[in-house]
Amino acid sequence: CILGPNGCGKTSLINLITGYEPATDGEIQIGDDTFGNSDWREVRKRVGLVTNTLTTYIEPGEPVLHVVASGRDAKLNLWQDPPPLWKRQAGTLLKAAGCDYLKRNLWGTLSQGERQKVLICRALMARFQVLILDEPCAGLDPVAREHFLAWMAEIATWPEAPSLVLVTHHVEE
Repeated sequence: CILGPNGCGKTSLINLITGYEPATDGEIQIGDDTFGNSDWREVRKRVGLVTNTLTTYIEPGEPVLHVVASGRDAKLNLWQDPPPLWKRQAGTLLKAAGCDYLKRNLWGTLSQGERQKVLICRALMARFQVLILDEPCAGLDPVAREHFLAWMAEIATWPEAPSLVLVTHHVEE
């Protein structure tokens, strides 16, 4: 967990970890790779980031199943149908998230909580080693927040689950 008040540098730290901002001091290491000595474009393929800014890039008419499947290649707004295997895997993830009912919906019709779950399913399609969740409960009501955090706790128990990093300013999360 990365916990701190607004403006304390949580987002800056995420940007350092993912290599989108250079460090001015210290060392950043993920597995055997050290920033500056490794190709961070390759390292990023193992580190997923779920953030609300991603939602602005997804077209409202994009099918939810495509949004999830697009995580496999880290692409958005697919131009063609994903392969059948990817669609089945995307459907399985949506079902595990309790969102099986969304697989025929369009992105633009989803609530904030549904979008967060779909984005996490999308990140799980990529099979990251580390998944950073930046304020994943932002905009959720208290009941939706509890359900979401329970789902994150369940994901953490999956044998193939990535290491989860929760970024928040809410101590109760």
